[in-house]
Amino acid sequence: MKKEKVLLTGVDGFTGKYVKKALLEKGYEVIGLVHNNPSIDEVRCDITDKEALQRCLKQVKPSAIIHLAALSFVGHSDEKAFYDVNVFGATNILEAVHSLELDLNKIIVASSANIYGNPENVTRIDERVQPSPVNHYAMSKLAMEFMVKNWFEKLPIIITRPFNYTGSGQDNKFLIPKIVSHFKENKKTIELGNIDVSRDFSDVRDIANAYVALLESDANSEIVNLCSGSVYSLKEMISNIGKLAGYEIKIKVNPAFVRNNEIKVLGGDNTKLTKLTGFRPSYSIEQTLKDMLNAN
Repeated sequence: MKKEKVLLTGVDGFTGKYVKKALLEKGYEVIGLVHNNPSIDEVRCDITDKEALQRCLKQVKPSAIIHLAALSFVGHSDEKAFYDVNVFGATNILEAVHSLELDLNKIIVASSANIYGNPENVTRIDERVQPSPVNHYAMSKLAMEFMVKNWFEKLPIIITRPFNYTGSGQDNKFLIPKIVSHFKENKKTIELGNIDVSRDFSDVRDIANAYVALLESDANSEIVNLCSGSVYSLKEMISNIGKLAGYEIKIKVNPAFVRNNEIKVLGGDNTKLTKLTGFRPSYSIEQTLKDMLNAN
């Protein structure tokens, strides 16, 4: 039996490609929403354009939506764009669904664990921790959450808060791919910003499978962390990559790469995700890094 049709925004992004693969493997029909150059199973649409988005949803008639499209690079230069895309893009989707009276099984909207900021005396952040965003990216995601929660009683929505994750194909402007690329090119030194930071790192394949698990769950009107539950310092990550590559790299701290209000420790509690879906991560961080080093 053919499963439902899922509209996947951000399908051409790093996460979107893995989520599409995970959905297809479970038998879903996936229609990707892209900003430019659609392929045969994609539609072109600007999510900040209300009328265009309404036409798109009317054409596709999805049974579910996974909304990943966003500006996600914290260092992005256009601060206003965070709000245009992350806040109004999401609310435009929900308003279009409501106005068209689409009968959807689930709408999953991606927020970010960056909304938690630097909580004091918390080693594992669960969904009850008070958000305290420290940059425009995180602030835009929190504003988006408040807008989306207004639709909880009208639409079957789940908001996800993914912590850090990585994998093959992630842009080298992000930290772990940048480090891996230096080792793959046998470089002797690397310039980094804050190195005294720790993060909860997941494999992107686990994150993709978590989205599918939430889609297939009975959960609605929930906010859910997506994380591994394991925290690694940046120094540990560099050491692990070095062991796999067979040599040590020299680290130079470049003040230009040091961010103001850097989040020092960001570790997640995935208890709620497991309770709602039974999902548990499958990939160790060592396997993730090994696959990234070996990828073409």
